[in-house]
Amino acid sequence: MVSSWCYLILPVVLFIGLLRKCRERTWGKCKNMDSLHGRVFLVTGANSGIGKETVKELAKRKATVIVACRNLHNARSAITDIRSQISTGELVPMQLNLASFSSIREFVTEVMKNFTQIHVLINNAGVYVPFKEHGLTDDGFEIHFGVNHLGHFLLTNLLLEHLKQNAPSRIVIVTSKLFESGVIDFSNLNGEKGLTVKGRMNPAYCNSKLANTYFGIELTKRTQNSGINIYMVCPGFTYTGLFRNVKRSWFHYIIFSPIALLFLRTANQGAQTVLHCAIEPSLSNESGNIYRDCKLYFSKKELDPDIALRLWDVSAKLTGINETSE
Repeated sequence: MVSSWCYLILPVVLFIGLLRKCRERTWGKCKNMDSLHGRVFLVTGANSGIGKETVKELAKRKATVIVACRNLHNARSAITDIRSQISTGELVPMQLNLASFSSIREFVTEVMKNFTQIHVLINNAGVYVPFKEHGLTDDGFEIHFGVNHLGHFLLTNLLLEHLKQNAPSRIVIVTSKLFESGVIDFSNLNGEKGLTVKGRMNPAYCNSKLANTYFGIELTKRTQNSGINIYMVCPGFTYTGLFRNVKRSWFHYIIFSPIALLFLRTANQGAQTVLHCAIEPSLSNESGNIYRDCKLYFSKKELDPDIALRLWDVSAKLTGINETSE
């Protein structure tokens, strides 16, 4: 009886394993292993998931990396873990709470004080909170809009001149293919009027990812001929701690398992396109594009540059950036 089950299960397992290997080949891998000695990278949300794997890959290439995390203890723990495997590179833990404008400003002041050069900013950090919990930032903004978009908008603008002074430099904005399900409603940016939930989709998260994408589009225009290149990255469907606040029953895990085996990337696999856009020399003359699987991604969603401009102006006002649209 046992052997009969083995004859049935083993081919299925082998088949699924083969399918996964085939899928992995389409996900892309950053192949550049050039030394990054002397190059300084700043990675937000760097203590876990894609952020941590990005730091690890940069350390392998001897880069200096500012490991920016909300909790300094977690940043140091991540570095300790990375150091158990990789001894090269310089890893510097720093505290950054993207849910607090004052924390962001304090962080930038410390960065400016301690680092004369920043070559690459990787806006990786993100939150995903069930919309029904109505999470808010320290400044009173809806948590997804406030952290995923406004926090990185403020951080990037405060570091922009520093990046220009150290050109050629890059800014990598981690978005998601879910931006295609997002909507920018200027009368409801904080979801104060409520949001329509479709299926298991979190509309606030999707909207924040669309805001990230529009931010990248407008930022590209504003950094033309400055020596800064902008890249927007969809890392793919990746297993990270992003969805740790989402409650699932054992039944969901059983149903989800086949999908996970075929489609769910490891954090390291999810980091590959981020890394590719951060270091690949062949992209040095490219700016303003979206990448997925280490190649250009062409969205089916029409992206309106007028919305990008208006969102920039609104975001500048909300974060206190004293700059008007050009």
